[in-house]
Amino acid sequence: MDTFELSKIAGAVLTALLFIVGFQVALDIAHHSESPEKPGYVLPMPQSEGSGLPAGAGGAVDAPVAMPAVAAFDPAEVVASVPNADASAGATIFKKCGACHSIEQGGPNKVGPNLWGVVGRAKAGHEGFNYSKAMQEKGGDWTLEDLASFIHKPKEYVSGTKMLFPGISSPTDLADLLAYLNSQK
Repeated sequence: MDTFELSKIAGAVLTALLFIVGFQVALDIAHHSESPEKPGYVLPMPQSEGSGLPAGAGGAVDAPVAMPAVAAFDPAEVVASVPNADASAGATIFKKCGACHSIEQGGPNKVGPNLWGVVGRAKAGHEGFNYSKAMQEKGGDWTLEDLASFIHKPKEYVSGTKMLFPGISSPTDLADLLAYLNSQK
């Protein structure tokens, strides 16, 4: 038997397998030709007592889902919790800030200004740092309330700031950080 005969046998086996698999796929398509009412998957929805759904409904896909109310940010509330905040936890949180800011007395400016003594200091008032025009126009001194608002959402507090940090949303973390910054003077 030469290689040509082996090639013909291999081709015949592969062709037979192709017909068998093709016939199986055609049968599967013919038997499952009906499409679902809504394509996709139905994911289970968590049940809450006041959802308005009957027990065991599992949450319909189109049913509105009640989201918990998000309390509006109140900088005065954060500042009120600063005396009871943990400054050592704030030092740990400050590590996020340390990539762009130093906090040593007489320390260098980095991407952001040195923050030693920032509480009570004039906004855009640290020598040798090139502040954005928006920050220069803000005016006033950095109070704990101003810092809370700025660190919570920098772009919202000073539209046009060069600070790229998205902010700290946790009031507890923010109070701890403010306690730490307030201790550095």
